[in-house]
Amino acid sequence: MLLISTIRENKQLVIDGLNKRNFRNIHLLDEVLQLDDERKQTQLELDNLLAKANTIAKEIGQLMKQGKQAEADLAKQETSFIKEKSKILQDKKTHTEEAIQEKLYLIPNVPHTSVPHGRTPEENEVVYEQNISLNLIQNALPHWDLVKKYDLIDFELGVKIAGAGFPVYKGKGARLQRALINFFLDYNTAAGYEEIQPPHLVNEASGIGTGQLPDKEGQMYHSNLDNLYLIPTAEVPVTNIFRDILLEEKNLPIALTAYTPCFRREAGSYGKDVRGLNRLHQFDKVEIVRIEKPENSYRALDEMVNHVKNLLTKLELPFRILKLCGGDMGFTSSLTYDFEVYSAAQEKWLEVSSVSNFETFQANRLKLRYKESGKTQHCHTLNGSSLALPRIVAALLENNQTENGIKIPSVLVSYTGFDSI
Repeated sequence: MLLISTIRENKQLVIDGLNKRNFRNIHLLDEVLQLDDERKQTQLELDNLLAKANTIAKEIGQLMKQGKQAEADLAKQETSFIKEKSKILQDKKTHTEEAIQEKLYLIPNVPHTSVPHGRTPEENEVVYEQNISLNLIQNALPHWDLVKKYDLIDFELGVKIAGAGFPVYKGKGARLQRALINFFLDYNTAAGYEEIQPPHLVNEASGIGTGQLPDKEGQMYHSNLDNLYLIPTAEVPVTNIFRDILLEEKNLPIALTAYTPCFRREAGSYGKDVRGLNRLHQFDKVEIVRIEKPENSYRALDEMVNHVKNLLTKLELPFRILKLCGGDMGFTSSLTYDFEVYSAAQEKWLEVSSVSNFETFQANRLKLRYKESGKTQHCHTLNGSSLALPRIVAALLENNQTENGIKIPSVLVSYTGFDSI
């Protein structure tokens, strides 16, 4: 959520940034500022009334001491009138603050100045590409045929149990999943990230805190009876650990990692682009989250990008890094880098990680602040996939298939217990 001070003090920069996103409701900025002016005026009237009430209260005490009962009674009547008017003003202020909040929830984050202009994914900027020569066998199979051939994943059984998008991993397929999760967690913790095991459901306040609500409400599975949401990513529960927290400067930076299943409705998804593991309703992912001082957050973002880059290099996968254009960025992000691995059998790029800096956008919603030299200010929050499993598995299977089976990358062998399928 944008800070009102940012909108007021840098309005044109905010407008320019939102235009880069192709955001059409720029009028919300003026509406927020107008409501904030009304809030300030109401607060001023309320403060003046309360000050007057305090003065009268002292006068009443003096009048009572002087035996001026009639004058004291009149002053008490005025105090009662002030209390009634104060309640009206307090209610007005509360309603105005709620209206401001509702409008701010509809305004996305302002992109970093380096974010390229563009409306579609095709306009994202390729900033790095690492090609690893692939010598695929003739008539190479896509992963949905490979998992059937080697009995690794059963998509039809998942449909029977839950529905499309809920695969059942079997045998070495299940072992490969567990191996990847453990490898990712070990790699992250070795780099200084503390492992967390968070809940897989969150309340509404948590969804609002990280920006999934109300923006992505239709994409989240909702338990109506308890008003809880299945998490779309570990980012939500892990970042919300720090909701309503005032940190000391010495506590920063904070670096956490977590494995969780992720649940996404992905309403309207269909066709060849969602076949097999390409897009699921339930999938496994390991996440990294950082809480940083503002002046350090972009250095931290570069470190996170390099961290994921090295992870993909260890998996011996061909990949590229994209800087997302304004029109393709997530609602809460200020700058996002996407990682895509190349699937040779499908002849397409598959997104496997998204690393983002949210600056103060989430922290403002979360009321996540830190104190430095007696001054309180908002933290910057960052997160990234490290990594999402389904498309990693798809690329590993497709790119490593041989006449005799599927070769396992050497870095995973100690985790799988086998070097081929």
